[in-house]
Amino acid sequence: MSTGSETDTRDSTDGVLAEQLLRLTRRLHRIQKRHMEPLGITPAQGRLLRLVSHYGGDQPPRMADLATRLEVVPRAVTTLVDGLETADCVRRVPDPANRRVIRIELTETGRATLRRLRNARTDAAEEILAPLTAGQREVLGGLLNALTDAPAERRC
Repeated sequence: MSTGSETDTRDSTDGVLAEQLLRLTRRLHRIQKRHMEPLGITPAQGRLLRLVSHYGGDQPPRMADLATRLEVVPRAVTTLVDGLETADCVRRVPDPANRRVIRIELTETGRATLRRLRNARTDAAEEILAPLTAGQREVLGGLLNALTDAPAERRC
């Protein structure tokens, strides 16, 4: 049986850890954004490009598929696709089985942008992980896997 002070200490520690994770997330986002700016791609557009490139199946994804996978409203995907289409990274194509359905596919420019994006993300990761030794990075990777692989009922 835990005492009130043990619960208070755990709550305090968990609160500090949560705040540290939030600060790290914001820092990572800033660093990635800085590395991606020269590409003319936002982090959200980068996520969409990666998703389109990894989409399974024989057909490119529909806008609704992208919205579901990104956990955003369809309008947000439309805005992202508009920007990426203007940059010639993706194109809208009609579904051959149902011309009312629009699918999103990568262009050659999009594939080249993805390669540059991977390099920018690697550079950002190297910058943020620079203070850690190889052993610390391995431990951090294990801890992050434990958090991301936690059963759904334990996730927020």
